[in-house]
Amino acid sequence: MPLKVVVAGTAAAAVSNTIGQLVADKVASRIAAKDFTLWGKEAEAESSIRLGWVSSAFDSAPLVDSILALKKEFNDKGVNRFVLCGMGGSSLAPEVITRTAGVDLVVLDSTDADQVGAALAGDLAKTAVIVSSKSGSTVETDSQKRIFEKAFTDAGIDKTDRIVVVTDPGSPMEAAAKADGYRVFNADPTVGGRYSALTAFGIVPSGLAGANIAELLKQAQEVAEVLASDSEENPGLILGAALARTPGEMGNRDKIGIVADGTHIVGFGDWAEQLIAESTGKLSKGVLPVVLDPSSAELHSGLADLLAVHVQADAKPISGDAVSVSGSLGAQFMLWEYATVVASRLIGINPFDQPDVESAKIAARGMLEQRDAVIAPMFTDNQIEVRATELQISGTSVVDAVQALLSNLDDDEGYVSIHAYLDRTSVPEAAELRDLLANKTRRPVTFGWAPRFLHSTGQYHKGGPRQGVYLQIISQAKQDIAVPGRDFSFGELISSQAAGDAKVLGALGRPVLTLTLADAKAGIQAIKNAI
Repeated sequence: MPLKVVVAGTAAAAVSNTIGQLVADKVASRIAAKDFTLWGKEAEAESSIRLGWVSSAFDSAPLVDSILALKKEFNDKGVNRFVLCGMGGSSLAPEVITRTAGVDLVVLDSTDADQVGAALAGDLAKTAVIVSSKSGSTVETDSQKRIFEKAFTDAGIDKTDRIVVVTDPGSPMEAAAKADGYRVFNADPTVGGRYSALTAFGIVPSGLAGANIAELLKQAQEVAEVLASDSEENPGLILGAALARTPGEMGNRDKIGIVADGTHIVGFGDWAEQLIAESTGKLSKGVLPVVLDPSSAELHSGLADLLAVHVQADAKPISGDAVSVSGSLGAQFMLWEYATVVASRLIGINPFDQPDVESAKIAARGMLEQRDAVIAPMFTDNQIEVRATELQISGTSVVDAVQALLSNLDDDEGYVSIHAYLDRTSVPEAAELRDLLANKTRRPVTFGWAPRFLHSTGQYHKGGPRQGVYLQIISQAKQDIAVPGRDFSFGELISSQAAGDAKVLGALGRPVLTLTLADAKAGIQAIKNAI
């Protein structure tokens, strides 16, 4: 399956205007050589320690045999259910890999008590857990690890026999895991989370679950040479130029729609979304990725600032302002990583830092410490509590609240972002709100399951252009779960994360509508009726 990028319309013009300079500057070969000076002097401290992804397809190959040996060891003992505890880049790549391969992996990338409970409810006698975190300090992953440790111990199962840790060498998590007797796979410390698809973070959980990780790495290895070539035919340069630039007075491109046909790669848009948003969304600049399907309203409403990027099994002729990208999964991981750092150079930002992600973490910790001071709702309608940040609501209905939020949406540059602090396994229909709002507003609408988006697209919301209006949806857990060894529950943690993010967004002058549902399914239907 050859790697190919086809461009049309303004995308073709952007490539034509830009690619000659990219080739003259030897950008592709310099990326391949891990030249950390490509993104400016201010970025060098970070970029000098964040280019390991360039060679991950080769560097990770020695891990394959040990991963497959561990898989056999587990399977021989009747362990064939695998749960991944991770957030952001640590969970999104394995989810794409395993779904595309058609193998089962339970991805726990949430602090929603009902979703945690569902993961715990599986047959522990047949379960192994992969805990993935670069440092181990991520509160979500630490809490997930603690609850599984308790569950295994309570079931009379040796936790060290069932929990596998993936982390950076020298991290606090590595030291603690080795002291406790856990199996540890080390990832490359010179690779950031969103670029880690082909490192241990991507291939350990995927390989244990049954995906063909050797083939995945081979696919990426096979395109390394073409992506490193200083040529106008280099697909990484073509896609990067298309993502970053439009010709004439428009300057940097604002928004792209990632349209996956879902036939040969499943869920790819979510992975690409976090890669692009977290890499480019800073200094009030960036490219907003919007995950779409072929029927999405944004593709049919004449939005001039949205470039449709079609991820397909085979490159097809296209028209309008569009891009077609085809190739195997391993090849596309490498392609989009190259393209993202190329686009970042053109935009003028550092693709490897995430300065605004930490702000939401700090705010969430502050809310946890002050959880007795929960803000009372403005009103309750249909068993939905309504709160607002930087938003005036006249009226006392959910309809009034939604209308107030949308009245703040800029018709030319704005976007709506839905943050669903819900159990995505039991209320997948929440994602249908995206299309409803896109059809109503005729503006781009993003949808993120929370709190995982905080580790990815959350960077864009705070650091990118201040164009968004935000809808938070929270559901009260059917049965809350205490986090072992901590003084808070999962329900309190996820509520604090939502409140903290709303506080940070509000401090930036962005309107946030928070709807807390007494019952998730009934509440989602009520919101649909209000749109």
